[in-house]
Amino acid sequence: MTMNNITPEGQLKGRILLAEDDEDMRRFLAKALENAGYQVVSFDNGLSAYERLREEPFNLLLTDIVMPQMDGIELARKAAELDPDLKIMFITGFAAVALNADLEAPKDAKILSKPFHLRDLVSEVSRLIAA
Repeated sequence: MTMNNITPEGQLKGRILLAEDDEDMRRFLAKALENAGYQVVSFDNGLSAYERLREEPFNLLLTDIVMPQMDGIELARKAAELDPDLKIMFITGFAAVALNADLEAPKDAKILSKPFHLRDLVSEVSRLIAA
């Protein structure tokens, strides 16, 4: 068994909470981020992700915007209340949603529009966690 989420120094690069309702996309994103050295805990809806966030700390919330039970915007708002230092990145396939200034999303949140290249995702995640 290999430990893909450990750097050569034996340190995790960071812990990511992933909320994405599309199963294939969720697995794809989790695998790419784990291969880049992150520990990823993933959920198929915002409510489950929020419950987990209440139990333990994460460096980054990576969430789809449009999801059942609790959308990504509400999840991000509640997550930011729990942990003001949590970095937040939205992924969305809806360009109009990405361009909507009235989302009431946390002010420092990043938005990555689908489709995106995994290399771009990993580099944005690295930049955000390092900031």
